Amino acid sequence: MQHDPAFEQLVNEIRPHIKECTITDIKKRLDNNEAFVLIDVREDHEWVQSRIPQAIHLGRGIIERDIGATVTDKNTEIVLYCGGGFRSALSAFNLTKMGYTNVISMDGGVRAWKESGYSLES
Repeated sequence: MQHDPAFEQLVNEIRPHIKECTITDIKKRLDNNEAFVLIDVREDHEWVQSRIPQAIHLGRGIIERDIGATVTDKNTEIVLYCGGGFRSALSAFNLTKMGYTNVISMDGGVRAWKESGYSLES
């Protein structure tokens, strides 16, 4: 998907201030049953179509409002993903500003996950 250059610039400006990981990192961690909260920040219609197994849904439009009811311990490890890694980066930045200390954005998002042949739920 082609993004607005100003949007890409915004994401690139916050990237140095967040933690990111690869889809391979997360696949390995899921396969090893490691403990973390995996959150899909895509829109509702994207979530309904398909999602990464074990993920929960808190869309980009509500995550800042509702995260406290879902993840009460601000030291809990949270991995966020979206379609390609842009929206999850923005969400990671905001959650970090809200005091969450262990937030990671999965670069490449569900698109790269799918392209790698990893399974999705629908």
